[in-house]
Amino acid sequence: MDYFLSSDLWFALLKTCFLIFAVVLPMVSYTVYAERRVSALIQDRLGPNRTGFPLSLIPGVKNDWSPILGGLGQPVADAVKFLLKEDFVPAHVNKFYFWIAPALSMMPALVTLAAIPFGSTIMGVPMVVANINVGLLFMFAISSVSVYGIVIAGWSSNSKYPFLGGIRSSSQMISYELGMGLSAVPVLLIAGSTSLPKIVDFQIHNGWLLMPYMNGHLGWAKTILWIPAVIAFVTFTISMFAETNRLPFDLPESETELVAGYHTEYSSMKFALFFLGEYTAMIAGCSLIVVLFLGGYHFPGIPNGAGEGGWLPFPHFAPGTFWHAFVNACWGLVNITVFFGKVAALLLVFIWVRWTLPRFRFDQLMKLGWLYLFEIALVNIFLTAGILAFTH
Repeated sequence: MDYFLSSDLWFALLKTCFLIFAVVLPMVSYTVYAERRVSALIQDRLGPNRTGFPLSLIPGVKNDWSPILGGLGQPVADAVKFLLKEDFVPAHVNKFYFWIAPALSMMPALVTLAAIPFGSTIMGVPMVVANINVGLLFMFAISSVSVYGIVIAGWSSNSKYPFLGGIRSSSQMISYELGMGLSAVPVLLIAGSTSLPKIVDFQIHNGWLLMPYMNGHLGWAKTILWIPAVIAFVTFTISMFAETNRLPFDLPESETELVAGYHTEYSSMKFALFFLGEYTAMIAGCSLIVVLFLGGYHFPGIPNGAGEGGWLPFPHFAPGTFWHAFVNACWGLVNITVFFGKVAALLLVFIWVRWTLPRFRFDQLMKLGWLYLFEIALVNIFLTAGILAFTH
């Protein structure tokens, strides 16, 4: 009973609600909008630019359409469409598994976000829902469960195209999870911890793994370690593309071969859950890349929490006063903004890659995972261990 009345539980609930409802779900919606607009720019067309908000309500504005604000209401229209659309369940499916598959695909992506440190502190409260010592292992373990939702969806649909999509997804996930896990080992060796907040703290004091020169003098040890860090970043990012089923690795749902893959038979909110799960997994993957390689919420010159770690001038107040707490909260919000700004930049890279590269053949996909990424990631571990042993 005392646990349910404790402040830690309520702070965790508040951080969870903020992360899911105020950040992730709106970010998912507008990532879809950004993808449609960016793909339109790449393909030299307009994209959604009409569904918006009534600008004529603003005094002096006569036209509801704006080239900048037009289309910003498209995610709202999409959500209403999915909610009101008929939920059609084919008669030939296994209904129980058909119903639970979308939830099994959506939930792991949301749960993995609990271990992500998306900010420093606000009024002494760390901006991470679950601050656990094995945060990286927790994310790998939970994210691997999402493949069950896809496989169950393909099997329970009792249709050949969804079944082929589910089989492809399971083999793809198994193949690239090995490369992704091995790619993260050099980061653990360099930072000396599996705790994600500690990995961020290491980069705050020693420079980002991809840009070690961003914190102080670039010594020769940092210069040498930058090489395996870049290799780990490349292999980890490629594996993340495959884990989130993004082009050029979208073989489980390739429209030109399998209609829509594992969600061919789904409609309405069940299809929307697969859609939300894919984009939430993409946000979680980009967040993990930011934490491991790009310094997390840190940015040179911007203080962390109440002012530690930055060179920007700001007034100092005595601890325990209102203004000290106010400054702490402001810098904490700035750190959260920096973190999700980095995530948004990586999301744009994911979108750009999707609309510029062709899809692999399945044999090419498996060859890349087993004959190249796996070996490169494995050799990179020995390279990192050798450099650390030599420099220390």
